[in-house]
This record gives sequence, structure tokens and C-alpha cells, in this order.
Amino acid sequence: MGKYLVIIDETEEARKALRFAMRWAVASGGSVQILAIVQPQNFNAFGGVQATIEQEARDRAEAIATSAAGNVYSESGKMPNIAVKVGDGDRIVREYLAEHPDVVALVLGAAADGPPGPLVSHFSAHIGGLPCPLVILPGRLPIEELDRIAGS
Repeated sequence: MGKYLVIIDETEEARKALRFAMRWAVASGGSVQILAIVQPQNFNAFGGVQATIEQEARDRAEAIATSAAGNVYSESGKMPNIAVKVGDGDRIVREYLAEHPDVVALVLGAAADGPPGPLVSHFSAHIGGLPCPLVILPGRLPIEELDRIAGS
């Protein structure tokens, strides 16, 4: 019984990673943890405008994570844990893993075309420093194949 961490956003690769982690958790008696990351804003607006922009980004990330959690619950019957954090993705993931030693795998999806994605690139280059295994799902792997592998 372990916890599988998935970083969620609006991409297809994140949805595949979530599905894989959910199927793997069901097969192993584990659970899923969903982490949504809000990137810090790179510009400074007037105080009220800046706060509104940041709150809208956080609200959007929370909505994406909540929707993903609902999908996991409807398919598996288990409600995943959800966290929404603001900051740089690689730093946030490292901190989250340090705070949650019960995570047995970080599950990421690579893009089907072009660069694999910033988190995949970062963590595949720094895998030796992770406290858990890193699972990277190929973007072109069909859903049926993901389900088959996760249920094995």
C-alpha cells in the first residue's frame, strides 16, 4: 500500500499519469495524491491587480485538481488527497516529497511530441536525488496499454 504522487495540470500527459497512478493504486491497494502547482507570476502589477491575478491562477489550479480528484473517485471509489502549492515546479515537488515520505512513486507523463515537459526533463536528469522511484509514461502510449501495465 503506497501513495502515488501525480502533478496535475490541463495537459493530456497529466491526465494519462493520473489514470495510470489511479489504476496502479487500485491494483496495489494504495492511494493517489494530486499536486497542482501554480507558477509564480513573472510581472508586478498594482497590488490589487497582482493579488487578483494570483488568486485566479490558484482558483484555476484548485478547480483542475478537484475535477481530477472527482474522476479518480468515480472510477476507483477512493478520494485522492489534493494539494495546491505556489512556486517553481521542481522545488515544490521536492518539498512535497520531503514532507510526505509515504509517497512510493512520482508519476509523470511525457508529451507525445516535442520536449517531454519541464518536470520530466528536470527529474529525469536528477533522479538520483529523489526519495522514491520516478515513473515517466510515454506520451504516445495508448490508454489501453497504460491500463494493462498499471493493473499488472
